[in-house]
Amino acid sequence: MGQVVEEENGEKETKTQEERDVEKGEMDSQQRGFHSQPPPPGSGSENFHMSRMQRLSATNPLRLVMNAGTRVASPSPYHAPAPPPPQHQHRSFPTPFQHRPSPPPVVPPPAQNHPSPAPSQTRSTLATTPQQPSVITLNSRSYTNKFSLFLFLVHMIAAIGLVCFLVFKGVQGLLEAGAAQRKEKRLLKYFLPQVEAASLLSITLAFTWQKAMRLWPTFMVHFVLWGSFIFTLSAGILLICFQRPATDGVGVVFIMFAIGNGLYSCWVTPRIKFCTKILIKSLEPVPKFGDLNRPTYVTLFAGFLWMSMWILALIGAINFYFPPLIIILLVLSMAWVTEVMRNVVNLTVSRVIALYYLRGMQSSTQFCFQRALSVNLGSACFGSLFVPAIEALRIVARGLNLLEGEDEFMFCCAHCGLKIMDSIFKRGNGWAYVQIATYGKSFVKASQDTWELFEKREMETIVDSDMTSAICFLTGVCSGSICVIVVGAWTFTVYPNFTATLSLLSAYIGYLLTRIAMALPHACVSSYYVCYAENPDNRLFDKTIPERLNMMKSDRDVIVPTPRSVPSRFAR
Repeated sequence: MGQVVEEENGEKETKTQEERDVEKGEMDSQQRGFHSQPPPPGSGSENFHMSRMQRLSATNPLRLVMNAGTRVASPSPYHAPAPPPPQHQHRSFPTPFQHRPSPPPVVPPPAQNHPSPAPSQTRSTLATTPQQPSVITLNSRSYTNKFSLFLFLVHMIAAIGLVCFLVFKGVQGLLEAGAAQRKEKRLLKYFLPQVEAASLLSITLAFTWQKAMRLWPTFMVHFVLWGSFIFTLSAGILLICFQRPATDGVGVVFIMFAIGNGLYSCWVTPRIKFCTKILIKSLEPVPKFGDLNRPTYVTLFAGFLWMSMWILALIGAINFYFPPLIIILLVLSMAWVTEVMRNVVNLTVSRVIALYYLRGMQSSTQFCFQRALSVNLGSACFGSLFVPAIEALRIVARGLNLLEGEDEFMFCCAHCGLKIMDSIFKRGNGWAYVQIATYGKSFVKASQDTWELFEKREMETIVDSDMTSAICFLTGVCSGSICVIVVGAWTFTVYPNFTATLSLLSAYIGYLLTRIAMALPHACVSSYYVCYAENPDNRLFDKTIPERLNMMKSDRDVIVPTPRSVPSRFAR
């Protein structure tokens, strides 16, 4: 009986303790509800915070200007939910002869509706400029330059069919005994290894130049300008030393190009400092995107595979009708395909960097690469046909500007060409790829809009004097010249009759593959210029371009720009 009495007393104490816990939970809930109430309007604390927030700068993303009034967007306070009251569980062990009373119902504490924390949203300051496209156009799904895309696809189908057919003819020639079999075996032994080695060497040099350009831009600008001169001159001298008619002719061409390269390097010396500043500043966003170079890897790998099939097709063209004509067609096809590959990388990098400048976004490189291969591929095909010609015309225009004289009859054709240059630059230029990638415009429309932005900001002279495109071009010349030195010496040792042919082919391959890798720094510089022209007040831009413009306007900086109009003394 004593044990039963003790158990009853224990149950009473447990019941009393649970009732106290329930009452304590209710009191805590009331206190929490009292503390979670917002302060009354018009309190001094709110006015204090508002007065401090109103003194923020105009560029702060927390300031919202609505109806000529300033409002400050502040996140709602977050109150962490209070932990539940501790539950003390007492276990009793009733005897078999005792009926255990049911525990009293526990009243749960009133539920508190705490405000959920506001999800973090990425705020980007949209700088409104005149004639700026809306945000909706950033993800345009309409294909650009559809006719050029259709033409390129037809060309690729025909090129793939021709390459496969010529490879079949090459295999057929190897299986049939005769002169064709001996010729193809000789080509496979003394021609194919050198070309494959030139392709691998070109890819290695391409990534080396690009990495060095990103790490040491100041050194690389000087190195490319004078290294291209030294390598080209060395390749020309080496070919002349072989003392064969074909190699002598090719060597003279290389030496003449080296002389022009050296003169150009001397001419652009005053512009190197500004070019280096722009290059350093434009490459700053690249480390923020770890996979930005992945499209270059994919494109160069695809280019190497296509180059290998292309070489086999060249060997098979010997057993087909009109071998010289077939080889010329294959060379032109390879030039267009590799140029399209380069512009695909250009469009990918331009979209990533431009959206970073204009919207503060970190875009997906894979998504931008897919857009460049689908939506914007037509513009890449269209630009690949005309931009190289435009760049060549720019070089001619610079030369005519230097050689211009007072004889109106002698230079009337040159002045007519300058007027044509003005029209071409406004309707087709390499700066258009930035707006093509960003807003999905056609090539001509993007070229016109970009040039209008340059004219509005008075940046035509700076754009004309930019030497980034020339630096990328001369980087390809460096790779081509190195390939000529290596492949030429190798071929002259094993089979001298192929020396001139393989020297030209290795220079061609080295130049094309290197230009694909150099599309990344070129796109970064183009994006910097175009995005600055669209929104010069962006905090990501420094005073490099405005200071350059002020120096040019005050005649403290002498630049020989590319002419775009007829000189005033010949104007009617």
